[in-house]
Amino acid sequence: MAARERIKLTDAAIARLRPRKREYTVWDSRVVGLGVRVRPTGGRSWVLLLDAGGRTERVSFGPVSTKTAAEARREALARQADPRPEKTAGKAGAVPLFRNFVAGPWKEAHFDGYKPSGQRTASQYLTRQLLPAFGSKPLDRIAPVHVRQWFDRYSRAAPSGANRALSILRQIMNFATACGHVEVNPAKGMRRNRRPALTRFLSRDEVGRLHEVLDRQTRGRDKQPADIVRLLLLTGCRRGEIVNLRWSEVRDGMLALADSKTGPRTVPLNTQARAILDRQPQGGSPFVFPSPLDPARPHCPDLRFWYRIRREAGIEDVRLHDLRHTMASHAVMNGVPLPVVSRLLGHSSVSMTMRYAHLTDRETEAAAERVGQAMAQVMMSPGPEPGRQ
Repeated sequence: MAARERIKLTDAAIARLRPRKREYTVWDSRVVGLGVRVRPTGGRSWVLLLDAGGRTERVSFGPVSTKTAAEARREALARQADPRPEKTAGKAGAVPLFRNFVAGPWKEAHFDGYKPSGQRTASQYLTRQLLPAFGSKPLDRIAPVHVRQWFDRYSRAAPSGANRALSILRQIMNFATACGHVEVNPAKGMRRNRRPALTRFLSRDEVGRLHEVLDRQTRGRDKQPADIVRLLLLTGCRRGEIVNLRWSEVRDGMLALADSKTGPRTVPLNTQARAILDRQPQGGSPFVFPSPLDPARPHCPDLRFWYRIRREAGIEDVRLHDLRHTMASHAVMNGVPLPVVSRLLGHSSVSMTMRYAHLTDRETEAAAERVGQAMAQVMMSPGPEPGRQ
């Protein structure tokens, strides 16, 4: 918005400013050059126009939430009277390091509002990827080329993981932009890795081979992960929901999950799933599948033995998450209505379950063949004799 839009900037007036499709700035009618920048995301930050050796420099000095209008006006007048010390201080420490910003303002504004599962996921990507790559850099020194180099390197090893980490980085830098620390999000416009169209699921024969391999896992260290895989296939739960399952969530023939991807939900258990849970030892751990090294923690979520299991079963292209697809696909192919499958999977809407609808094509074709044969028999049967009705 042009600089002509001027009002008396008060706390109440600033609170009434609403985001628009494009970023705009409202300028103070009392202190020339003082303004509030409003972004489409809703972020609002103080800006100030300063004379920098014959040219006008636009300076950001923090989100609106950090100072009142009166405080911003006093600070603006002080900067305009002597901008040089402030510029020097700004170079030294006004823009926080990435790791300090993440641990402070971003954590309070975003991370603390995540569900526990979301916090665990974000913590993993921060610890393993984002903090090692960007933690020691000031926010305004993270350039698009740095983001691109990191993303390309990570994508070669884990394309999906790189997508998830990029989403977290983009949110952090969006908030940094809203706070006035950077002008443009360096992750903006970065294209995510393309994901496969869908959906690998196991055939009946493949499920049988997997079952045989799991039955051979009789050694102590393999029993627990084998039962985790069985439960994933029988319930259609997500990996984290079973790995982090607590005894307090096993109730009356169902799982009462306190923290699933779409919020709390219940999962009914069939006879086979209940039998797996019944044979798990209940020691002092709160987890159904505790870590063998530390019972206070759940089993290692990597389940690395899965790669050996799927190789022995001849299904090396199958991901662990595809067991969830398999349960849903076979439910649809056995006539379970899509709304019921949606509830079993914990989908937030039936539209998410619609991707399994095409898997009934073979059953539909078989039904059409049966109908055709029946109609052919009717058409070939002798009709009533002439003169009779």
